[in-house]
Amino acid sequence: MTGTAVVVGSGPNGLAAAAVLARAGVDVTVLEAADEIGGGTRTYEAIVPGLRHDHCSATHPMAVGSPVLTELGLDRYGLRWRLPEIDCVHPLDDGTAGVLRTSVAATAAGLGPDEHRWARLFAGPAQQYDVLSEDILGPLLRVPKHPLRLARFGLPTLAPATLLARYLRTEQARALWLGVAAHAFQPLDRPLSSAIGLGIVTAGHRHGWAVAEGGSSAISSALAALIADYGGKIETGVRVDSATQLPRADVVLWDVGPRTLASALGDRLPPRVRRACARFRYGPGAYKVDFAVQEGIPWRSPEARAAGTVHVGGSAAEVAAGERDVHEGRLPERPFVLVGQQYLADPSRSAGNVHPVWAYAHVPHGYTGEATELIVAQIERFAPGFRERVIGSVSTSPGEFAAGNANFVGGNILTGAKDIRQLVFGPRATLQPYDVGLPGHFVCSAATPPGPGAHGMCGSNAAERALRFLRR
Repeated sequence: MTGTAVVVGSGPNGLAAAAVLARAGVDVTVLEAADEIGGGTRTYEAIVPGLRHDHCSATHPMAVGSPVLTELGLDRYGLRWRLPEIDCVHPLDDGTAGVLRTSVAATAAGLGPDEHRWARLFAGPAQQYDVLSEDILGPLLRVPKHPLRLARFGLPTLAPATLLARYLRTEQARALWLGVAAHAFQPLDRPLSSAIGLGIVTAGHRHGWAVAEGGSSAISSALAALIADYGGKIETGVRVDSATQLPRADVVLWDVGPRTLASALGDRLPPRVRRACARFRYGPGAYKVDFAVQEGIPWRSPEARAAGTVHVGGSAAEVAAGERDVHEGRLPERPFVLVGQQYLADPSRSAGNVHPVWAYAHVPHGYTGEATELIVAQIERFAPGFRERVIGSVSTSPGEFAAGNANFVGGNILTGAKDIRQLVFGPRATLQPYDVGLPGHFVCSAATPPGPGAHGMCGSNAAERALRFLRR
């Protein structure tokens, strides 16, 4: 196929879109405002030489089995997935924990009275995930390829996460479930608040909570190498504030948030689209701390010492209350904290017996205060002696997230609130969420379905729309 394309933004979706287009024979140029590609999938050394920390996206249950990343064959460009012994652990104050393993059966067996209920929820969807992904990783409002299977998976997603938690009997299972559901940065008592959590658990039970060897930047590097192999170009340090700055191209794909899109295209957008972009909402933010930890975290739970991800949030009720608080603009004394121990799956990130620990707390949108001590206290709560093992740390506030990535408004690393309307439709109510109402222009950021993650499917779906446009 002949044609030219410009992709604005080099996050995983922008790069995936460029890769799909370049492989189809389109002459592609990617323009990135920062000096480094990758957006949320960047990795850097900090605190101790040789210690490698992921900037934002770190653990990838939705990416390891992503249809587009698999189809592109990124292993040829050095991408290697690594799995921890245990995917995720949610410790409780009594010393017990909910333990999520890749195997549905092994996870269920560890949940005692909830064994059969967990298996009933996830065994079928996990077994069928690679087929289901054809429907759940694209626009939701379309005729599904596998309607019966999608209905079986989709019905529980409509429920509030707290209602689904009541189906489970033990505190370990309830807390484990709500901790994963909390990845949506939404109040957990709202309809459809189960959707993202069910997607993550199901994908993880199929492919595991993998990390990229060497850091999440390996995903970006592999995509960039593929783009170059097909003749595409990537230019960094090029900020695009207006479409008038763009080189001439047949199609333009925007890996940007809706507000940025409306600003760049201005009056060229239909008024209804411009209004929808201006109304686009952003959710709570993330306050992140990277730690250098001598000999790792001394978790009270032995399973947590082997887990790639640890959810530090306490009981199910505490997680739900904390997510409600941050949504309403209040920072809890004990915020929900995600802790990443990627080095357990990928020892190349460590420097001897000093290990990189990645952690962030959910905080109110645009939060300007300090949260490092709250994060330390939450980890210490379940790992006494943690403070003494920390030899250095670097914090990233919501404002710093936003300053480094225009898609992370107010520190919202999901590129928008994932409430009912925006989760289903994306930036606006339409059956074609990647179209912007301007011929030849498409949006491919995580503001569109299927949403955030390093899976690249927003970019892939938008690129397929662009290819159809070029074939006209």
